[in-house]
Amino acid sequence: MRQAEVTEGVWSTLLGLREGARRAPGPDWSAAERAAWDLYAPIAGGADPGPYFFAQVGQSIDGRVATVSGDAADVSGHEGLCHLHRCRALADAVVIGVRTALADNPRLTVRHVPGRHPVRVVLDPRGRLPDEAGLLSDASAHRIVIQSVPRRRPDGVEVITLPSREHVMNPRAIRDALLARGLRRVLVEGGGTTIAHFLEAGLLDRLHVGVAPLIIGAGPSGLRTSPIDRLSQALRPRTAVYGLDTDVIFDCALDPSGSASRSTWPTTAEEIPPAIAASRA
Repeated sequence: MRQAEVTEGVWSTLLGLREGARRAPGPDWSAAERAAWDLYAPIAGGADPGPYFFAQVGQSIDGRVATVSGDAADVSGHEGLCHLHRCRALADAVVIGVRTALADNPRLTVRHVPGRHPVRVVLDPRGRLPDEAGLLSDASAHRIVIQSVPRRRPDGVEVITLPSREHVMNPRAIRDALLARGLRRVLVEGGGTTIAHFLEAGLLDRLHVGVAPLIIGAGPSGLRTSPIDRLSQALRPRTAVYGLDTDVIFDCALDPSGSASRSTWPTTAEEIPPAIAASRA
């Protein structure tokens, strides 16, 4: 694990990269500052004009994002929360599902770090989100609701209408609608089901999983992908691990098609590494 430190100099350099400037780590940067650069530079993107969709989930050691009662306020530590806000600041838009919007009433701002607020996008097929929700009533950023019903929204809130099937909209259609509006670097923030839809559709370029040192015991999990029968069917993204003081970040790079490589774990006795074979004897 590499310890990462996001100093003022590192962050200003990343924001410059985000705006298309040619930026690189300074010659006097520490190892921790260079680690921070390696963590965030891929999502900052720089002059890369191509679309880039990434996701971030913060969870406990035992993989929970909230208690059974729904309390999710303090799952991530301070640095984990700052990490989320940095991801927002490096994105054109941030996407959440309506269940997350209803349960958490998030503001989707970057108030913990310098930067500009991303466009807020809510996936609300049935039009359940009230107009008084904080992320719609706060006009400090452009707001978009993607829905399947002909419901009017307040002035200043853009409505995109897409068909849905069993109250789920096609993630590829969502992606295309955002790209058509010039929103090319997009953070899919949650919840776990929304992230899973984009992951399983092969539309994510990167996934950050933040783990905080607490054990909740029960409650919703961070990612809820379709179950598999064998570990050989598992997705195994190329992963680097970074320490951010209060939280650990697993930086999972997905292949160009948006899907992690399939498992390469041995499936025959002849392929099992000797040390592991001996432990099973």
